Amino acid sequence: MENKNTHFTWKKKIITFLVSQYISLFGSSLVQMAMIWYITLQTSSGLWVTILTICSFIPQMLISFFAGVWADYYNRKILIIISDAIIAASTLILLLLMMSGIKGENELIAIAVVSIIRSLGSGVQTPAVNAMIPQLVPEEHLMRFNGINGSLQSIVQFIVPVVAAAILGLGNKISQVLLIDIITAIIAIVLLCFIKIPKHNIVKQTEKVSFLADMISGIKYSFSDKFIRKVVFTYGAFIFLCVPSGFLIGLLIERTFGKGYVYLSIIEMIGFAGMVLGGLVIGIFGGFKNRNKTFFLSMLSYAIFSIILGSVTQAWQFFIFMFFTSFSIPIIQATAMTMLQEHVVPEMQGRVLGLPTIIYTGLIPLGMVLFGPLADILSINSLIIVSGVIIAFFALSIPYSRQFYAQGIFKSKETK
Repeated sequence: MENKNTHFTWKKKIITFLVSQYISLFGSSLVQMAMIWYITLQTSSGLWVTILTICSFIPQMLISFFAGVWADYYNRKILIIISDAIIAASTLILLLLMMSGIKGENELIAIAVVSIIRSLGSGVQTPAVNAMIPQLVPEEHLMRFNGINGSLQSIVQFIVPVVAAAILGLGNKISQVLLIDIITAIIAIVLLCFIKIPKHNIVKQTEKVSFLADMISGIKYSFSDKFIRKVVFTYGAFIFLCVPSGFLIGLLIERTFGKGYVYLSIIEMIGFAGMVLGGLVIGIFGGFKNRNKTFFLSMLSYAIFSIILGSVTQAWQFFIFMFFTSFSIPIIQATAMTMLQEHVVPEMQGRVLGLPTIIYTGLIPLGMVLFGPLADILSINSLIIVSGVIIAFFALSIPYSRQFYAQGIFKSKETK
């Protein structure tokens, strides 16, 4: 049992940590969305939007392999501060270039380059943040924390489009958005400086080993541990297969209900509302004592509701089942992250806990490469239904998997 002083201390630290990270996330998300909108309006070019998307996702995925190693060998707090500072500095340079009058293709190239730098910074920051969480949150509270964390992310993502639209709508001033990002980064860094982070077990080496070798050792560790391998593979399959019901929804709405921003706005708000509520539920109740049962039921729930989502034809039905489909997402993400945080040895946490970021930033673009062209050949409804059926098979395999069963799928964590 933790005493009241200890309970207050870790909660105070984690609240301060969350405030710093979500202030930073708000500024970064605001700039990312503003850049995409700005380039879309300035160029009306699908090519430039694609270039910016690649510049925003791929560098983060690539550097995450190395960043996980750095999070194991170096001070994670310092890594987060340096990453935030580099991101803010690149944004400041872009702001100064725009104020100097840079225009045309040079401006677009500058935005793309800054997007690459910002993506690299996020790729270093995210594994360090994920690895730091078990240092701050007691193990018995990890599931609730990850659930609340997911809700806060959804709330920020819900607010960002509104703020971006309000600022850009008043004269298309992207420079104001860039300035907000710089200010939020400074605030986040200052708050983080005041948090005393417990030391983690930094791996000691008897001989010099390259970062590449360390990265490979992290991958080998993940794949040699049957439970970690199963969690990572199942979560990766889910991320890949949720592309039709997540990233092709706008196109489905347009094809089903016609052009217009009303339906698009409603479906986006409903999706985020479902994710916020799902995160709050897992944050408050913590799911089942056994993580595997929560993982199994949340994935099965997503599969069932996405199959129904792909089958309905009325707008009100579509909105209802979109809500319930979105509801399961933060529960799946929180459960997968919690299982990894609890299972991975401390000296490997940076490398392994960076895998969810690599999976997301890598498999979402890969899923779009597959499902995007297919959406012009097959109906999006059928893609959603087929993906839901496959997710259901992955969910139903969990109770019969030796790796998950070994963790006590039908037993509480305490009785393993």
